[in-house]
Amino acid sequence: MTLHARIIGTGSYLPEKIVTNDDLAKIVDTTDSWIQERTGIKQRHIVADDEFTVDLAEHASRRAIEAAGIDASEIDLIVLATTTADQVFPSTACLLQSRLGCQGGPAFDIQAVCTGFVYALSVAEKFVATGTSKKALVVGAETFSRILDWTDRNTCVLFGDGAGAVVLEASEEPGILSTHLHANGDYSKLLHVPSGVSNNLAAVQEGRAYVEMEGSDVFKMAVKKMGEVVIEALDANNLAKSDVDWLVPHQANQRIIAATAKKLGMTMDKVVLTVAEHGNTSAASIPLALDAAVRQNRIKAGETILIEAFGGGFTWGSALIRY
Repeated sequence: MTLHARIIGTGSYLPEKIVTNDDLAKIVDTTDSWIQERTGIKQRHIVADDEFTVDLAEHASRRAIEAAGIDASEIDLIVLATTTADQVFPSTACLLQSRLGCQGGPAFDIQAVCTGFVYALSVAEKFVATGTSKKALVVGAETFSRILDWTDRNTCVLFGDGAGAVVLEASEEPGILSTHLHANGDYSKLLHVPSGVSNNLAAVQEGRAYVEMEGSDVFKMAVKKMGEVVIEALDANNLAKSDVDWLVPHQANQRIIAATAKKLGMTMDKVVLTVAEHGNTSAASIPLALDAAVRQNRIKAGETILIEAFGGGFTWGSALIRY
């Protein structure tokens, strides 16, 4: 019997605090129209001072577990994608495992920035498809606001905080049809945080470890690579563009998303868009968007979903899913 990994539950969580474009216009030289015209973003959610990545992950995970109709104790694998781990160690996945009460199975973090959820889904799918895991929890969670320079209008207007999660279960029916992961570190300085534990720790300790980005270069590369990885997923499954029911892209920029949809020949009513309300939540953006569409009864059982993302590193990837 050939095993596959199927999504049996989705969940998401957004912090209560909302920061609008007009709010940002009070602290940096920008306007609501300037931000919307270039990104499509209207607002973003930001964590409270006493709210952390594991908190967001827990809320999203519990909702996914409830939607799956299982008990948290049945989870035997946690793969958590984040750029903003709460501690150097243990991993945020281990902290989450303790919260959920499903100790014993493997739990680890993956860091691929905005492509993190696609990477995490790919890894978890291999565990399930080989019979190593029966029920896996895949999470994307970020408190990205904590690595933003709120005086830099080129970056602070783009990002937000949130978490999304899915539960995978072993099945005889195909679910995750294929995943496709890539990276090229030659471009790392175009989108990075140039400080960390081993490099320029003083900047971290002084609260100066912020995202730096060459926006126009990142935009061009994102459009190119996300278009390529979409075609790669279709070719790998011998599917035509018309076979895709839904595009659930990384929610970074509405213009990038529109360019990808055009390459697929898809109308925007078949594209799940949350960027206006969420901003770019990095590894959380795809599971947040997926859960929103599922709970709105837009995505139905048996439909084919294409997810794709591009992030710092550079990293990029896609997955084709039968829901």
